[in-house]
Amino acid sequence: MATIESYETSAGKRYRVRYRTPERKQTDKRGFRTKRDAENFAATVEVSKLKGEYIDVSAARATIGQLGPEWLARQTHLKPSSYRPVEAAWRNHVEPVWSAKAVSDIRKTAVQQWLSHMTTGDGATVKAKSATVVIRAYGVLASILDGAVDDRRILSNPARGVDLPRKGRKAHIYLSHDQVHDLAAEAKHGTLVLVLAYCGLRWGEAVGLRVKHLDMLKRRFRVEENAVEVGGKIEVGTPKNHKKRSVPFPRFLTEPLAVQCEGKGREDLVFPGEDGGYMRSTRVQENRGGWFTGAVKRSGVPRITPHDLRHTAASFAVSAGANVKAVQRMLGHSSAAMTLDIYADLFDEDLNAVADALDHAVSAASVGKLWARSLSEQN
Repeated sequence: MATIESYETSAGKRYRVRYRTPERKQTDKRGFRTKRDAENFAATVEVSKLKGEYIDVSAARATIGQLGPEWLARQTHLKPSSYRPVEAAWRNHVEPVWSAKAVSDIRKTAVQQWLSHMTTGDGATVKAKSATVVIRAYGVLASILDGAVDDRRILSNPARGVDLPRKGRKAHIYLSHDQVHDLAAEAKHGTLVLVLAYCGLRWGEAVGLRVKHLDMLKRRFRVEENAVEVGGKIEVGTPKNHKKRSVPFPRFLTEPLAVQCEGKGREDLVFPGEDGGYMRSTRVQENRGGWFTGAVKRSGVPRITPHDLRHTAASFAVSAGANVKAVQRMLGHSSAAMTLDIYADLFDEDLNAVADALDHAVSAASVGKLWARSLSEQN
C-alpha cells in the first residue's frame, strides 16, 4: 500500500506519496499541498494497478522526438524502397511538429487539426499535401503512439479514430496488343517491354531476372530477385511480400528471350544496363529523354510508365479468360481480394455473365412451369 508523509519547504508543509509500481519498483510523487490531495493520488494509483491501467508518470513524459528514432530503428521488416518514404514522412512532417510533445500531452483534436492543416495548407507558407503523403505521415505518428500504449506510457492512442483524407484512385491505362507491339518496336529494349506487358512483372523483378531464372521448355520465369533503385542506389532483395513465384510467358516470347540470353552464363542478367549491371529505373532518365519515354513519344501510345504495363498485362490475362486467382498469382499480389480491388473494372464482363446466367435460369424455370401446367390441363 502507498504511504504518505509530510515534509517542510520554504513555501510551507507539503506531502509525499511513496508507492510501488506493478513491477514492484519503489517510487514516489511529492509536492501535494494537502494531505487530502496526497490520499486521493494514492487511491488512484492503487485502483489503476488493480485495473491494469497504471501509467508511470515519468514514462508518460517521453517525447515523440525521443520515441520516433527508436520506432524507426525497429522497422527492419521494411524493404529499402518502403522504408525510404516512411523515414521521409517522419523527417519532413512528423518530427518538425511533434518532436517536443510528450506523449501524455497529445490530444486527438490536435492530431485532427494537424491532418487538416496538411491536407488544405494555409495558402501561403504551407502547401497542401496529397492524401498519400498525409496518410503516410499519420501512420508514422499513430504507430509511434501505439508503441507508447504497448509500453504503458499512455492508456490509449489519441491518434486513432481521426478522420483521414480519401485517396483518389488514378484511372488505369490499358494498351491494346497493337499499341504494345508498336511501343516495343520503337524501344531500345523491346523484349523487356513485351515481358512487362504480357507477364506483369514489376520493373525490379524484370531487371533482376538472370538466365538461370528462365525455363524455356516450360516457358516460365522464376521470380526470385528484385532490384529496386532507392536514392540513386540499387537495392537487391526478394520480390515484394518476400514471395517467390513462377510466371508463364507466351510462346511468341521464346525466340526474343533466347536471343537476349545468347552468349551469357547462368548468373548473367537477362536485361543488363549499359555497364553490365542492373538496369537503372526509367524514372531517373525520364526528364532527360530516357529510352522508354522516347519510345512512348515515337510510338504514339498514351503517356505511360513501365509500371503501367502491369495493368495492360492484367487486362490481357482477363480478356484471355483467366480467373482472378490466376491473375493474382501472375502479378504477385498478396491476395485475390487485392487483385479485385485494383482491377475491379476488368471483371465487368463477369458481372454481365452473371446477369445473363440469371436470365437463362429464370427462362428455364418459366418454361418448366409452362410445360408442367400444360400436362396438368391435358390430364
